[in-house]
Amino acid sequence: MKTLFWPVFLSMLSCHVVAQGRPNGGPDGGEQQKPHWSLGVAAILKDSPYTGEGTRALPFPLISYQGENFYFRGGSAGWTFLRNESFEVTALAKMHFGAFSVDDLGKEQLAKNGIDYRLLQDRESAADAGLEIKWEGNVGEIELKLLVDVTDTSGGQELSVQYAYPIPFANGMLQPNISVNWLSKDNANYYYGTLDEEVARGVVNYKPNAVIIPDIGLSYFRPINDKWSLMSSLTYSVLPDEITNSPLIESGTDGTVSIFIGISRDF
Repeated sequence: MKTLFWPVFLSMLSCHVVAQGRPNGGPDGGEQQKPHWSLGVAAILKDSPYTGEGTRALPFPLISYQGENFYFRGGSAGWTFLRNESFEVTALAKMHFGAFSVDDLGKEQLAKNGIDYRLLQDRESAADAGLEIKWEGNVGEIELKLLVDVTDTSGGQELSVQYAYPIPFANGMLQPNISVNWLSKDNANYYYGTLDEEVARGVVNYKPNAVIIPDIGLSYFRPINDKWSLMSSLTYSVLPDEITNSPLIESGTDGTVSIFIGISRDF
């Protein structure tokens, strides 16, 4: 794939698993960690919903920094400006890696859907900014994110709510989670629909408008010793009809699966 979507997206996913596996505080998390860097390697297997892209397995590096209030994880960064034992609010900036290259799409499938690939244009990655709110208690963890495309690539917004419940397991932390992600019409239309410029060239007009994408996942984090850690995750995203009916999406697709496994060392 010509874009950087896969490796950086995976870096963000891996760091999310690290963050879940290492509490920074709260009633069950103990004292806040000292600032540190983490470096490692990982691999992911993920199927793309776009026609012709298929399933890809990719290795990639893990790079993250966790300070007292600031963190950097792959394609995202945050500054926590409000925190107590169970609640924190973070100003968040992250890349939105929903880009694809037309050259990577299945030309025959697009033709069956009535689209000449030569009339399409690439979708670009964006930079999002917003707020992340977390609450942690005995009944689990709730995370709320509100993000806005500050580069006006899609001009859209995204709202997500996730619930997770950490469970000590085999000297590590097992964490099932479920989330609901809302994409505004500008966001969904840009990445899953056809653009006005493409329609003017003769491409079918398809606009999914605002959509809701549920996710269900399971992550596991296990320290090997004081420095090294293992992490993994499995996530399934249910795609609504508004997305699966898009002429850009592989026929018969109803969801996407990603599997991640990695190892990292603290410094």
